[in-house]
Amino acid sequence: MTIARALPLLMLLLLPQLLDAQGSASPIGGYADHLVDRLSVKSGLATRHFNSLRPYLRGDLATLAIQLDTQDLAWTPRDRFDLQHLLLDNNEWLVQGALPTTIAQSGQRVYRRVYVDSSQTFYTLEARPSAASTESPYYQRSSKPLLKYFYRSPANFFEIDEKFFHLRINPILNIRYGRDGNVDDPIFYNRRGVELRGGIDDRIYFYTNILETQARFPEYVRERIGLESAVPGAGFYKNYQSSVFNIDQGQDFLLSQGYLGFHLSPHVGVQFGHGRNFIGNGYRSLFLSDYANNYFYLKLNTRVWKFHYQNIFAELNAESLRDNPGNNVLDRKYMVAHYLTYRPIPQLRLGIFETVIYHREGQFELQYLNPVILYRTIEQGLDSPDNILIGLDFAYDFFKTGQLYGQLMLDEFVFNELLVERRGWWANKYGFQLGIKYFDALGIDHLDLQAEINVVRPYTYQHRDSASNYTHTVQSLAHPLGANFREFLVQLRYPILDRLVLNTRLILAQQGEDDGSFNYGGDLILDYGNRRDNFGNETLQGVRSDIVIAGIDLSYQLFHNVFIDLSYFYRNKTSQESVRDRTDAFIEGGIRMNINQRRLDF
Repeated sequence: MTIARALPLLMLLLLPQLLDAQGSASPIGGYADHLVDRLSVKSGLATRHFNSLRPYLRGDLATLAIQLDTQDLAWTPRDRFDLQHLLLDNNEWLVQGALPTTIAQSGQRVYRRVYVDSSQTFYTLEARPSAASTESPYYQRSSKPLLKYFYRSPANFFEIDEKFFHLRINPILNIRYGRDGNVDDPIFYNRRGVELRGGIDDRIYFYTNILETQARFPEYVRERIGLESAVPGAGFYKNYQSSVFNIDQGQDFLLSQGYLGFHLSPHVGVQFGHGRNFIGNGYRSLFLSDYANNYFYLKLNTRVWKFHYQNIFAELNAESLRDNPGNNVLDRKYMVAHYLTYRPIPQLRLGIFETVIYHREGQFELQYLNPVILYRTIEQGLDSPDNILIGLDFAYDFFKTGQLYGQLMLDEFVFNELLVERRGWWANKYGFQLGIKYFDALGIDHLDLQAEINVVRPYTYQHRDSASNYTHTVQSLAHPLGANFREFLVQLRYPILDRLVLNTRLILAQQGEDDGSFNYGGDLILDYGNRRDNFGNETLQGVRSDIVIAGIDLSYQLFHNVFIDLSYFYRNKTSQESVRDRTDAFIEGGIRMNINQRRLDF
């Protein structure tokens, strides 16, 4: 049975049990992600959501903002500004009961902070019944709606709030223009689109967006596009030329995301659609990141007591246009993954991850639909060549100012070779991450720092069957550098003004690349059969390259979710083979509406 037949059948079996929903998801890597991190750590409270699983549900974000606002905590004015941002972005979920409830429900009680003196200090609580989210004291109306019907609230171009139905529609725009002094053609990015989200009966929720993009990327990105025949994060593309902007080697691509969600019980939710996921607390993830293109998936989330358990069943592309040019259907492969995270105390979260990638000539392996079994036992029972990876992670919040986090990814290893003989056995394939976040550094309000180390051994994520490697459309499902690398990064974020934010980052990476004769373990789309040797393998083997990336971003929020951006980017690659050396340095500026900055830091 194919996945196209199996998943709709599963959904039909589940639909009669619909109960409550928690809304669509906030975009991965958006403004909300950073706010959730710092507010959760600073509060020290056991929040409903788990930070390592993204995207966050909007109902959870509204719950978090109200929960934090109603606590007797010493929030600064800028913290209040952050809470207000979350409330504005998720204003369909402002009526709160034991679980998030939208404006379609009534009679719930909502709490608010009230002013008591001339200094406008919040110090007490007031409770009042609310019939709808629009009647909540947290709901903010625009002072001057556009033509009476548009932007009636600051965050949404158009919204409908009815008893059994809510809808939000927003335009998407991202236009950037820049110059690299070493290249005649400009750097150009023109993305337009629309997103739509809503819910019916507080039982079913939906989300969709469609994005049309024309771009000319920096040279190092164009180099990767040439090797993979895929745009990072977007996959397929057409060539693009523009006499207006003097572009003759650009890319034109269409990208869309959409899903349907519902809840089987107050603690078990299902999401079915097309998009991306991220597992981890870091800038990078060694488990599952949002670097690759959108993919088709079925996701189950179970949250009870101190546990959050997530299952993902996905269909991926086993090749790109490079391997299958023309108007042909790309070969498919499949991924199943589960991740269990446990919070023994509010400050500590522990996680276990397992995934399998397999190729069955268009057939989904039904045995992997079992959501509560170790995939390794199924794989062995089938006597299959499937690619199994397991991982452990943690996050610990300390002193209400910092967070220590890490990941350990294990592909294969032989215990004796790893810890006793230590002869560089090729199949000792693993990666690890260690990072720290420091909020309000040195006592400076909203000066936030993050440092992170990522190391991945050669041949990690590769497999004997190249179709079963850990990729989608030949792009890594984890770290964009693939494997056989070391990386150190640090970033600083500080709001110079309430609406003007400075974000800087420095990335130092070292990677071992192939020399054209052997597979040295860094390129995930290769099978490991052509490896250099069984022994003597070490990280950075092959043609060593050193990469330095520095970025400075200034973003001014002109209106809610409308930003004016100015950026400087520098990337220098120095290789043992000088022909691979490359330096990119450019300044670009632009305007952005209802979309996040996507950084191509590799």
